[in-house]
Amino acid sequence: MVVERKFISDLIIKQRISKYMENALARAGFSRVDIQKTPVITRITPHVTNPGRVIGRGGETINALTDNMKKVFGLDNPQISVAEVANPKLEPRLVAKSIASSLERGINPRRLLHSAIREIMENGALGAEIIAKGKLASKGARAKKLKVRLGYLPKSGFVTRLVDEAKIAAYPKYGAIGVTVRIVQPGTKFPDREVRRVELPKNIAAAR
Repeated sequence: MVVERKFISDLIIKQRISKYMENALARAGFSRVDIQKTPVITRITPHVTNPGRVIGRGGETINALTDNMKKVFGLDNPQISVAEVANPKLEPRLVAKSIASSLERGINPRRLLHSAIREIMENGALGAEIIAKGKLASKGARAKKLKVRLGYLPKSGFVTRLVDEAKIAAYPKYGAIGVTVRIVQPGTKFPDREVRRVELPKNIAAAR
């Protein structure tokens, strides 16, 4: 029971650190954070599109961030190392944020989702799914759900751990919209099958 409580506590702290990083590093293009805890240190690796904004002049920003990890979360010896996002088109959180921003500007939702999944698949993803749910139409219209999916995307079992996922909320003038993005990264190996890239349907390939 003690072990279970410790496991749950660690998960909660990791979730809080991730949320904190998302807010603190928004201007740096925050995508996700990896946290590795050892008996000696807690290694924290935020993935961002602009590492320079995290490090700051003379390292002042990353030093302040490290101090906050100690004060806010009670970590004894946190070490922060910054990783640059290799491909923003394959980062679910960045894709979801881009979609949310476009929805708030009034871009057509169906065309937007088709264009986004086209870019994901063209960058080598083995599978992807984008869901937008909420006030997708004009004022007074009922909430609805749009979903577009391509390639292989497991929905159950331990292999779902191989799927990267992010959820973001958009707030256009007519009401909130939830955006979910799931991506199977290039080169992902599944124990029960070999997954190959799929050909884009004509309506997706033409989306811009």
